[in-house]
Amino acid sequence: MALNPQSEASPLNDRFDLEAVIRGLASDLNAVRSGTMTVDAARANAEIAKQLFNGVRLVVNVQRTLESNARKIGSNEQ
Repeated sequence: MALNPQSEASPLNDRFDLEAVIRGLASDLNAVRSGTMTVDAARANAEIAKQLFNGVRLVVNVQRTLESNARKIGSNEQ
């Protein structure tokens, strides 16, 4: 059974397509250097990417916290 890309159990890279974000930022840098994109437009895209990565960081931290507090099934630990 394949995981749904939007499933909560799927890897973060599949859910948020982080590689595409990184490729887009690299492309923006090249566009700025070639003069086909303004610095302001590239900064706006970078700020959006920053917020996406902040969201991913929050998801990772929450998952880590939940996993550390979870008990194994059948465990008698409190």
